[in-house]
Amino acid sequence: MSRLVDIALALSAAICLSPLVLLIAVAVRLDLGSPVLFRQRRAGLGGIEFDIVKFRTMRDTRDSAGRLLPDAERVVPLGRLLRRTRLDELPELLNILRGDMSFVGPRPLLPETIRVFGEKGVLRGRVRPGLTGWSQVNGNTLLTQEEKLELDLWYLANRTLFMDAAVMLRTLAVMTFGEQRNSDNLEKAFASSRHRRG
Repeated sequence: MSRLVDIALALSAAICLSPLVLLIAVAVRLDLGSPVLFRQRRAGLGGIEFDIVKFRTMRDTRDSAGRLLPDAERVVPLGRLLRRTRLDELPELLNILRGDMSFVGPRPLLPETIRVFGEKGVLRGRVRPGLTGWSQVNGNTLLTQEEKLELDLWYLANRTLFMDAAVMLRTLAVMTFGEQRNSDNLEKAFASSRHRRG
């Protein structure tokens, strides 16, 4: 049922948002050149790797030794806007249609990051990664990796269709008003983790 809902919503969103997607693609092409899309290997369901697809938000600027400059120095103003509003992630609708991702779930991370998490990383990979997730609506970039992990594990233990709908609504609020740390939900997640450890 969840997969069917994902497909139906992704198809509907792709059709309704196609003018916006085209507009963003043209803007990125004019600002950053080609390619318009950014692809990167991420860990998905069961640890199986896939290529995530996003709009580019950074230049490939390098230092005199040929090393890429830090992300903060390469993100263009258009890229910052796309990231803040999450519009850079619209191409991930393709990932949802292909079955790599769901609308709601832990965000797909780099395979090496999942390996560092050990058993918790394996547990986190028991569901499809999401376009948005519990840690994204509770602080996202304002959180540490450990905090995000605990929030994701709490979501896995407590997820329902109602909760997924709430995450989607909260995502719209984050897109409009920006990110905020939710201390209450962080405490719940860490308390649950302590309880699991006995």
